Amino acid sequence: MIETNVTKMFGLKYPIFSAPMGPFFTRELALAVSEAGGLGVLSNVNIVGTDPVEEHKKSIEYMIEHTDKPFGLNILTSRNNRGVKEMITDIPKIIMDNPKMREQCVYFLTSAGSSKLLPSSKSFQELREKSEVKHFHVAPAHWLAQKCVDAGVDGIVCTGTEGGGHQSYEKVTTLVLLQQLNEAFPDLPKIACGGFATGEALAAALSLGAGAIAMGSRFIASKESEFHEKYKALVPPGTPQDTSLYTGSFGPIRLYKNEYALAHPAPSTKEEMIAYEKSITPEMAERDAGAYDRVYNGDITTGAVLLGQSIGIINSIDSVNDIIERIIKGAEVAIKKNYSSLK
Repeated sequence: MIETNVTKMFGLKYPIFSAPMGPFFTRELALAVSEAGGLGVLSNVNIVGTDPVEEHKKSIEYMIEHTDKPFGLNILTSRNNRGVKEMITDIPKIIMDNPKMREQCVYFLTSAGSSKLLPSSKSFQELREKSEVKHFHVAPAHWLAQKCVDAGVDGIVCTGTEGGGHQSYEKVTTLVLLQQLNEAFPDLPKIACGGFATGEALAAALSLGAGAIAMGSRFIASKESEFHEKYKALVPPGTPQDTSLYTGSFGPIRLYKNEYALAHPAPSTKEEMIAYEKSITPEMAERDAGAYDRVYNGDITTGAVLLGQSIGIINSIDSVNDIIERIIKGAEVAIKKNYSSLK
């Protein structure tokens, strides 16, 4: 067994989390990860026509109905994400009123925006007083990690530019970023995300100061994930070069190269991205939102396909349980091998 500060914090068997993968549904995936001994994370669902608060409520209810294991949820706190104020106010209230939810929903992960919004919510403050819930925020750069610490987070998700989905303008790799953050905040719990898919990678993350890893692309290519089969099928033959940075709703975003991605070249600066945001018309916003709806329904040509560079080391679509067991065994072998080299 691999025990870390993060596994002890959440009562986990294994130091493996599923990455939040909004705007898509991840109930079945989160359930499978938690049942396998990791920690499943419910996405901030924003498919066209959905209510983010209602979807979170349904997802949490689904989890407590099907497992007694701990799990978490993600809230995108970007100013461009609809329903943010309602989520940070209403979701803690929903959890507060249900003892089982209060016991099992132990992890709130905020991302793509301010790390201060959730802790400033009175309903979340009350939830913290009456439960063991922890608040982590995604930190893709050193200066952003400092802002998280100033906001009083319980931990950070250190995510490098290799990962799929939204990224920062700094384009720092997980390898470098994790070393930076471990040196700056040695005692702060860290979850490493971006580029992880093997046991050796988990062992490396632990040696660099992380207490767990979070995986997105590796879990997309699982039998339990709700992603369309055409979406999953892109992963095993994929290479790191099949993904790149493009323009997303909340800044740069790593996507699989297709017709949609190539029509959204990445902004070169934050100022350029802000100017682009101001130019977005309701029609443009609706069209881009539809790209996620399309890919969820199997359109991998004109849909936005979020995948990370780790697709270059994923060769099969497996059950979540098999994925986690293989990674843990691989990590144990790597750790023992490294230990044996000490003389």
